[in-house]
Amino acid sequence: MKTTQRCDGVSRRDLMRVGGLTALGLGLGSFLRQRQALAAVDATSPRAEACILIWLDGGPSHLESFDPKPDAPAEVRGPMSSIATNVPGIRLGECLPQTASMMDRIAIVRSMTSPLGEHNFGTHYLMTGYKPSPALEYPAYGATLAHLRPTGEVLPPNMAVPKFAKDLSGSGFLPSGTRPFSVGGNPAKPDFQVRDLDFYRGLDLPRLDRRRRIVETLDAFGRAHDASFDHVPDQQLQRAYDLIASPQAKRAFDLTQETSQTRQRYGINPGNSIGQSCLLARRLIERGVPFVTVNNSGWDTHQNILQLKERYPNDRNAHLPSLDRALSALIDDLFQRGRLEKTLVIVMGEFGRTPKINPGGGRDHWPNVFSVALAGGGVRGGQVVGSSDALAEFPRDNPVSPSDLAATIYTLLGIDPAAQLHTDDGRPVRVAPDGARVLTELLT
Repeated sequence: MKTTQRCDGVSRRDLMRVGGLTALGLGLGSFLRQRQALAAVDATSPRAEACILIWLDGGPSHLESFDPKPDAPAEVRGPMSSIATNVPGIRLGECLPQTASMMDRIAIVRSMTSPLGEHNFGTHYLMTGYKPSPALEYPAYGATLAHLRPTGEVLPPNMAVPKFAKDLSGSGFLPSGTRPFSVGGNPAKPDFQVRDLDFYRGLDLPRLDRRRRIVETLDAFGRAHDASFDHVPDQQLQRAYDLIASPQAKRAFDLTQETSQTRQRYGINPGNSIGQSCLLARRLIERGVPFVTVNNSGWDTHQNILQLKERYPNDRNAHLPSLDRALSALIDDLFQRGRLEKTLVIVMGEFGRTPKINPGGGRDHWPNVFSVALAGGGVRGGQVVGSSDALAEFPRDNPVSPSDLAATIYTLLGIDPAAQLHTDDGRPVRVAPDGARVLTELLT
């Protein structure tokens, strides 16, 4: 299959070339120590115990999805129509009929706005709530949650399916143990497996156990001979050992345990793994993982916006229909299992697309106004927050910055946006930027 590229020319290949054991820090000379998590967590109970972030990498078009303009001129309206939802007065793009049928469980912010229309910068801003700085990479949501509320579970607290956004590490200035664990592979393929949880290259459980005991012995030696030795348990080494040694952890990734009906509901398409990635995300949060990022690429549509609907006649696996199946299945599945109220679901990308169709029949980058959808986890569904103007060029009312969105997400997860993190040199950094406001109209 052809490797997807964004317009910045960077390949979208899976970057997990190194085995998960190496990525988890098993080189004896490169163990990274994780400091104790800070206790700066909001005193109130979180509305959401877990979060699934569906990241539409490349910049999804708001006009073809969550903010159609059926009354705009043709060059703005585009080649697709809009449809009614089960909430009077709210319309979605024509390719989202199943999502439209459960609009009462979804909230849409239509007045998102940012000055950053470049992929790397936009990704950093939306993933962290902070504008990028050459002096500091800020942590993404999952890393902050993993740092402030460690779970003690075998599975990593911050996971990405199949991989995290390539434009940032995810952990920022926080310890590497908070970095997203990318499962790799393609969950939609019949032979999918998380290869990094299996033994390879002559490594087996006894050998890994010996390696762990060697590290513990060296630590003990350091403590005995150096009074200033500051021992912090190697959480990454222990996590790697626990993952490989735990059959229960491995079963979390086994999609064959799901019924054929369930898998088909989400959508099984090796060419677009968003459906099975969302199903895997649901399995992971059920097993105690608090944050999962589902990364779906291919939304950078400078040419032929119709490819989002179909790449050839009767194509049901293009991006918008695939998103519709995956998102609606995830929300309904979580609802039927009694988990929707405790699981925050977010759908977003780094920016939107230009109001006018370009000469190539596509839309270019447009950060001035775009949309984000949220459901579950304390979000009041059936509403639209803010609006864009008649041509979807700028916010018409209630402009919402990525910093505001970050403050809202952290509040839903029970983390005080004003809580402080610390860099390696002790510099205090707020969880969300100073001045960021919580969108109280979103909260139940």
